[in-house]
Amino acid sequence: MSGNNQLGVLKALDVAKTQLYHFTAIIIAGMGFFTDAYDLFSIALVTKLLGRIYYHKAGAEKPGTLPPEVAAAVNGVALCGTLMGQLFFGFWLGVGIGGDYPLSATIMSEYANKKTRGGFIAAVFAMQGFGILAGGIVALVLSSIFDYQFPSPIYSVDPYASTVPQADYLWRIILMIGALPAAMTYYWRMKMPETARYTALVSRNIKLAAQDMSKVLQVDLKADEEIAENKVTDPKLNYGLFSKEFLKRHGLPLLGTTSTWFFLDIAFYSQNLFEKDIFSAIGWIPKAATMNAIHEVYKIARAQTLISLFSTIPGYWFTVLFIDIMGRFAIQIMGFFFMTVFMFALALPYDHWIKPDNRIGFVIIFSLTFFFANFGPNVTTFVVPAEIFPARLRSTCHGISAAAGKAGAIVGAFGFLYAAQSKDKNKTDAGYPPGIGVKNSLIMLGVINFVGMLMTFLVPESKGKSLEELSGENVNDETASSKASLSRRN
Repeated sequence: MSGNNQLGVLKALDVAKTQLYHFTAIIIAGMGFFTDAYDLFSIALVTKLLGRIYYHKAGAEKPGTLPPEVAAAVNGVALCGTLMGQLFFGFWLGVGIGGDYPLSATIMSEYANKKTRGGFIAAVFAMQGFGILAGGIVALVLSSIFDYQFPSPIYSVDPYASTVPQADYLWRIILMIGALPAAMTYYWRMKMPETARYTALVSRNIKLAAQDMSKVLQVDLKADEEIAENKVTDPKLNYGLFSKEFLKRHGLPLLGTTSTWFFLDIAFYSQNLFEKDIFSAIGWIPKAATMNAIHEVYKIARAQTLISLFSTIPGYWFTVLFIDIMGRFAIQIMGFFFMTVFMFALALPYDHWIKPDNRIGFVIIFSLTFFFANFGPNVTTFVVPAEIFPARLRSTCHGISAAAGKAGAIVGAFGFLYAAQSKDKNKTDAGYPPGIGVKNSLIMLGVINFVGMLMTFLVPESKGKSLEELSGENVNDETASSKASLSRRN
């Protein structure tokens, strides 16, 4: 279909120069992801502290740990809530952070021009990296303050005194701080106008779409509403989500976006939520009995902060810089490929890596898996569903894709919790049955990454194309092209 059949107000968006408003939209839309990451990954920082506080057993050689069902609930409850928000947001109002995924992605994709759209959407998602980093820094600062103000012996010296009563405040404060960025951006979210694509193609109010975008882009937009109305009411384009036409046009791409996000999040959240357990297993984080409760939080936060600073965040911003040059498909294939390679590089010679002299090598390779997750499918699986589906179903399809991802995250969170336990029942954490061990768990994650790479071939490339080209919302009638005119204000 010819790009000439695109509504004038939408064509104006596609060719608009990058302006301050685009960057404002990135910050406002991205703060939801900042909060999401802060909340989800701060949980991993405090779970061991919760075990010490609430499940201490007198006379035990090791500090208390959360029972399996409690650990699963703590790690999984936020993911379950996010999944519900993502799945239902496109149909109703949505739930919390989960609803923010399709909303933020759609807002940014529909405001951006087609030349830099991928980078802008990726930048929104990259705020997640800063959320992970902020969680680690907050935990580092607070645990340092608490450790200084309330000194205590290590567990092996005095098990009971190693967890001071004030530690019960520490985890609460760390989590409560996550509410601040969301509250700070609430007002600005309410001030953002509806996107022109939704107003024009779904609400069918061309005049209002032109007025809104005139204010946003600082241009004068005029459109022939009668001609435009013929475009947005074309019966060929009014198919529903459960129609044969949708299945024909978008069935395989939706399978591609849902499956790749599902497999990616199994691996990604397994690594993020349980990196503390992996680092403990190889000895990078000292044994729990050699620390007091608050200092253990400090050590875990330090590990997460270093990984975020030197691996996670650079990966996000490499994608922002290169996504509109390399394309979504190439970055996603590359990311899955290297995640697979590095995961097998950790797993197959695992006995080599757990030796004290080789731990730094393990941490470096483990960090590279995070780098290529973020300079790869963790960002592209978020970007593509916001581009390739029609306007009236864009948020819904993105929500379905994101919900599939969170379903994968739940599988990873619950599955890795059990799978990574030692095969020797005498070496498992309290209350856990024997698992397949860290080595075999890493091999399993490598296989999952490889399957994700294969499913990427179902996902179309969207670089350099308008949203209407990608979704098929341009029409064939050449005489119905909009007579929009664009002139920059003085």
